[in-house]
Amino acid sequence: GDIYEPHFIKLLFETENIDIVLHFTAQTHVDLSFVHALEFTYVNVHGTHVLVSDAYEARIEKFIYVSTDEVYGGSLDEEFDESSPKQPTNPYASSKAAAECFVQSYWEKYKFPVVITWSSNVYGLHQYPEKVIPKCISLLQHIKKCCIHGSGLQTRNFLYSANVVEAFLTVLKKGKPGEIYNIGTNFEMSIVQLAKELIQLIKETNSESEMENWVDYVDDRPSNNMRYPMKSEKIHGLGWRPKVSWKEGIKKTIEWYKENFHNWKNAEKAL
Repeated sequence: GDIYEPHFIKLLFETENIDIVLHFTAQTHVDLSFVHALEFTYVNVHGTHVLVSDAYEARIEKFIYVSTDEVYGGSLDEEFDESSPKQPTNPYASSKAAAECFVQSYWEKYKFPVVITWSSNVYGLHQYPEKVIPKCISLLQHIKKCCIHGSGLQTRNFLYSANVVEAFLTVLKKGKPGEIYNIGTNFEMSIVQLAKELIQLIKETNSESEMENWVDYVDDRPSNNMRYPMKSEKIHGLGWRPKVSWKEGIKKTIEWYKENFHNWKNAEKAL
């Protein structure tokens, strides 16, 4: 079934004895959101409204809505905290921001125990290779160049998946209803730096000229924000901080894709 099918979702709540919802479901590929904006709106906004409505009717104990740092829009210097205004600049981020409004309204009107999280870019094992890190790893392993939008000077904050799992467990146990929590990291890297580091690790070269041979620069996508810097003191106050370092996390991720990419059905299509 699908998240936007109310009869299916209602049946799940009636038959599966669900008491907690962590809502990760979404269309998330920013590039595709420009081409299939209505699909993103339908799944992310309508689907969320269906889910939170049926969860409310089922009187569950806590509803955690997983959003994204992209709802803030970009910033070159200002660090976003949970009170910063939402200024999304692409259809994906706009759909996530709109869905947040529906979720938040159930707290405002009914005091239904919802919690919203905004997280930095997540990477790690098992991630579908449409995202930048697994895509670059997989392309390099297939003797293809990393594809870089524009100059590649856009920076992103990367969080290893195990760190994010710990964050969600923390919010699940300690997060206060009606609140928003940033799940961020101070580790920041430009996309071109990222590509070169992956080339260095996978192709085992320190030569700048050789690394450039493995990079393919293409036209930038529309409204490609330069940075999403976030303050995360609020969730730090609940006892969470990222434990797995970038060096450790990226090593584990590269090793996993070396061993497992060929087992993925249709994964080649993402390249």
